[in-house]
Amino acid sequence: MHESVGTNFPVILAGGSGTRLWPLSRSLYPKQFLRLGSSLSLLQNTVSRAESACDGKLLIVCNEEHRFLTAEQLREMDSKGTIILEPVARNTAPAIALAALHALTINPEAMLTVLAADHLIEDTNKFNDHVTQATEAARDGALVTFGVIADRPETGYGYIKAESSGISKIATFEEKPNIENAKKFIESGDYYWNSGMFVFRAQSYLDALQTYAPAVLKACTAAHAQRESDLDFIRIDEAAFAESDSISVDYAVMEKTNSAMVVPFQAGWSDIGSWDAVHAISKKDENGNATTGDAMVVDSENCYINAGSRLVAALGLQNISIIETQDSILVTNNENAQNAKLFAQKLKDAGRNEADTHTQVFRPWGSYQTINLGNRFQVKRITVKPGAKLSLQKHHHRAEHWVVVEGTAIVTCDDNEIMLTENQSTYLPLGAIHRLENPGKIPLELIEVQSGSYLGEDDIVRFDDVYGRAPE
Repeated sequence: MHESVGTNFPVILAGGSGTRLWPLSRSLYPKQFLRLGSSLSLLQNTVSRAESACDGKLLIVCNEEHRFLTAEQLREMDSKGTIILEPVARNTAPAIALAALHALTINPEAMLTVLAADHLIEDTNKFNDHVTQATEAARDGALVTFGVIADRPETGYGYIKAESSGISKIATFEEKPNIENAKKFIESGDYYWNSGMFVFRAQSYLDALQTYAPAVLKACTAAHAQRESDLDFIRIDEAAFAESDSISVDYAVMEKTNSAMVVPFQAGWSDIGSWDAVHAISKKDENGNATTGDAMVVDSENCYINAGSRLVAALGLQNISIIETQDSILVTNNENAQNAKLFAQKLKDAGRNEADTHTQVFRPWGSYQTINLGNRFQVKRITVKPGAKLSLQKHHHRAEHWVVVEGTAIVTCDDNEIMLTENQSTYLPLGAIHRLENPGKIPLELIEVQSGSYLGEDDIVRFDDVYGRAPE
């Protein structure tokens, strides 16, 4: 029997890596989880907008590595949603197919409003109006996208040419143009920026996939049919899903179908795809400078400074972005800011961690931050959320000392269990089976000192884990 729910399901695609905003955005903590000029993250703001515009159950599609970050950000805003996990990345067409298949198990009349998790939309009321317009157009089977009314030539976006003004059939999709063609597009008045947001009936989308990309639909259907529930998540079959092509919804369906329509969209939209775009949406001083954190700017114009951990001073600069984190600093001319992703790739190619992780790493139980790392030792600050516990585990290559700074800890070490409070400590010998738990109502803060021949995070043998993580 189907659940009694609304018909318009908000679908949030949250699988991006956000490499264009490196070093703040990294593969294990990407752009959609960042708070850029807001107390809420980009994902949380998207959830809030989606829930105001749609009456159906929230569906989020994200990858395995981000599942606990996604669940925690939903919990922070007391939002209920189904999180569908992609075991491998296959781009937007298969991700939307998973959401469509799942929505139809809840409501056979399901419509989907598909949104990116990492976009900025300033005017929620206009956004709601646009969704209503698109929903009406989609009821008869149209596949509707939103075309952002362009106010400048932009080489970082794809373009949509409409057949006429207003809600219209789509004439063509255009790839990201050079600056000369972008200027021509804007001057003609016939083109919109391609927003990557859509509204359509779930069944209409699947029917289009069957026509234009049947192999994608076959793989997704097989993967979804073998789904399993795991805590807050829906896990699909990895082997079946991996058989799908990696293809965008534009290439798979929208550029081929005769049912594609565009709704003109004007609600303060930005994909925040580069540091100059972040500068554009930020509050500025009289010289056009925007700063975040401990930053000072003198005799400079049109600069963006994001200081994450120390004082950053800028003197005599124009059109420069400086992004500082505890382990990396990016300095770029704003004209080249979209190429920050090149550094993320260079770091990956070199096998360096700065492409993937910050010094603070988030886990379902809390987080840890590396304070110092040397030959045969590492010092971390560990934060455990109230009521949370780490896995029961042991290490082959390191021993650990724990010192409680704030809160209360229950420590299991082999057959012994002790309680520690502020300024108390314990020693965990190499090979000891141990666990850390916070029984209190405030966060547990402690300092961990590791010593041994190998200190990598993969030196963990798990015996029990309340979050269902596999042994490492």
